[in-house]
Amino acid sequence: MPSDLTRRPLALAAALATGLLFSPSWAPAAAQERVVNVYNWTDYIDPAVLEKFTAETGIRVRYDTFDSLETLEAKLSAGRSGYDVIAPTNEPTFSRLIAAGALMPLDKAKIPSAAGLDPTLMQRLRSSDPDNRHGVIYLWGTIGLGLNVERIRALAPNAPLDSWDLLFKPEHARAIARCGITIMDSQTDVIPSVLRYLGLNQDSTGSDDLRRVEQTLLGIRPHVRSFASGGALEQLATGETCLALTYSGDVIQASARAVEANRGVAVRYVAPKEGAQLWFDVLAIPRDAPNADNAHAFINFVLKPENIAAITNEVRYPNAVPASKPMIDQAITSDPNVYPREEDFERFFTVSGVPQTADRARNRTWARFKAGR
Repeated sequence: MPSDLTRRPLALAAALATGLLFSPSWAPAAAQERVVNVYNWTDYIDPAVLEKFTAETGIRVRYDTFDSLETLEAKLSAGRSGYDVIAPTNEPTFSRLIAAGALMPLDKAKIPSAAGLDPTLMQRLRSSDPDNRHGVIYLWGTIGLGLNVERIRALAPNAPLDSWDLLFKPEHARAIARCGITIMDSQTDVIPSVLRYLGLNQDSTGSDDLRRVEQTLLGIRPHVRSFASGGALEQLATGETCLALTYSGDVIQASARAVEANRGVAVRYVAPKEGAQLWFDVLAIPRDAPNADNAHAFINFVLKPENIAAITNEVRYPNAVPASKPMIDQAITSDPNVYPREEDFERFFTVSGVPQTADRARNRTWARFKAGR
């Protein structure tokens, strides 16, 4: 999600060497050159898809990356960012940009590939974009737990591995603390999951509900080793931590890296039975995009089944184009942690933006949690 991600391994240097990818600030375009300026999460694309886009359309891709939603929002809020395509997460950034009038309504006639998007997932996105006017789903995932099962079982043999209890019950967190607990440094992503765990509405802004969240978090604070501003991928992959609250794709990538390293670390992802937050990274066009037609062409190209399949194969995050699945590695499509089963979606929830006053209250709660008081 999302939010601050240190996402997937990618040989970006090789792509840079092709001359197709470079920062918009590096050099001005020639007057006759057709370009599209893309601003995406770090390590979140297949460079071959970008090369293919340029080869087929003649439109040169200028590609910049960000590693936090705060960075993206700062660029867009200043205006005249120079970007044509951005990839915000649905909450809070995508919905805030819509409310601020910073995004252009998409011309769906210029994006015929959008007709292939999963209507159920697009319906879920309506909690952030009521009419699906301002963005289309790029990649998506859930927020849950990354586990080193062997090490957890050695320390807490009776702890439930399919429940938020594993983290939020102090007795389990205390037992597991010796092998490391990591939590993403994002109140936006964590607090809704705690609310849901407590049987409350994930969008609650009530002071009593927030107090219960704070009590729950402070109860495990002594056992949390670290907060990961960019997700917990490396900590899990190297065995530095054995339990992490983070993004599904980070855990899946950590598992793959651990296998490659062959150091005896085995990682798996769990979407807890009480519910897991479903998030979407969205392709959108800033209202002042200098090359709006090229932006529409880029989005349309990315959403073609063969192209979005290549991206999923590279980064191991699911996409929202069902026709792409036959072209995705079977090891990915058959993994329910990447492509959840239909019944799993009953446990997933999306969040809506909260008022500014409630967001400030959540930030204060988060600050007290991190400080341990």
